[in-house]
Amino acid sequence: MSGRIVIAGASLGGLRAAEQLRAAGWTGAVTVVGDEPRMPYNRPPLSKEVLAGKAPFASLAFTLKASAADVEWRLGVKAVSARLDERTVTLDDGSSLSYDGLVIATGMRPRRLRCPGPLAGRHTVRTLADAQSLRDELIRPGVRVVVVGAGFIGCEVAATAVGLGVRNVTVVDPLPLPMVGPLGDLLGRALLKRHEERGVRFALGTGVAGFAGDARVTGVVLGDGTVLPADVVVESVGSVANVEWLDGNGLDLSDGVLTDGQLRVGGRPDVVAVGDVARFPNARYDSVARRVEHWSMPTDTAKHAARVLVAELSGAGGELDPFAPLPTFWSDQHEFRVQSFGAPALGLDDVRVLDVDPEGDVLVGYHARGLLVGVVALGGAAAARGAARYRGQLLKQPALSV
Repeated sequence: MSGRIVIAGASLGGLRAAEQLRAAGWTGAVTVVGDEPRMPYNRPPLSKEVLAGKAPFASLAFTLKASAADVEWRLGVKAVSARLDERTVTLDDGSSLSYDGLVIATGMRPRRLRCPGPLAGRHTVRTLADAQSLRDELIRPGVRVVVVGAGFIGCEVAATAVGLGVRNVTVVDPLPLPMVGPLGDLLGRALLKRHEERGVRFALGTGVAGFAGDARVTGVVLGDGTVLPADVVVESVGSVANVEWLDGNGLDLSDGVLTDGQLRVGGRPDVVAVGDVARFPNARYDSVARRVEHWSMPTDTAKHAARVLVAELSGAGGELDPFAPLPTFWSDQHEFRVQSFGAPALGLDDVRVLDVDPEGDVLVGYHARGLLVGVVALGGAAAARGAARYRGQLLKQPALSV
């Protein structure tokens, strides 16, 4: 099998795509391009163990499977444009790569607040360098921290900061409860209580109007004019898909890269997308295309997309069953975990407590059209195991569109 497959993006999605191409039988060349100078590493610990000083980089690096040992890695360069009709990708060092197949795995970058005020002292958490820079700030005596955004990363960073001994940590969010978007009110209230009991303060129902300070941030100005003193600000206000390099190819890039149910892009059999940049319909639920920013998704999408792409390039033909993964995520905050299986966001209008224990651990089910579409556990290991027991039921549920 000759030819070359280019993988644009060298994080987990790019790594898994390279491995899965070999597993699917591709024996031709594989070139992976990524803007970070490091081989792929595990990102979830960045807001927790790395920030807490408990995990060196060596513990984050993924081990490359022997089957993919011959893959070419071009690190420290990124794709800046593509001509899909000509099957070429141009890199920021001026070079160009031709391909027979293309895997889009360029992922996301943190969204930044566009507010007046200084930039110094403002952080995001996406890369190892980000986490290391933020940790240097958090271990300063008496530091005052404001986290903007009460989602997954924001809550994790706040919990880690408190664990490091930071006494002044405030989380700001325009929504009324932490993580209320993906989890709903019931668990949002439970999370708020747990964080507050451990010393995290919240300013909810308000946005950020600007940042005080001259050369460096000294405070966060809220929408009502209140100023929260801050030496360090962590911006955790969502992500932006890295898709600009695909402009001019007639693709739907309005929210990541739109694919069909086989993860093919723009009706092209030689281009697929993987990871959280891919916006795909999940046949397990319905025909609506959505992006899924969960740790399991790069592996799930890479396995399916690799099989689709290799079948096309090898001339094997045929059509695989539509992509229908079961989304999974977890979030460690303080000493407890949020563990989810399925798609709870699809069932926010019908949330039911499935189990609760005297320690306050709770297991919640999310339903759509009377069907269980997701379960989320909040608490310790026993609660997480309780959620896992519903995995089989979630896998067997008929699609919502049936």
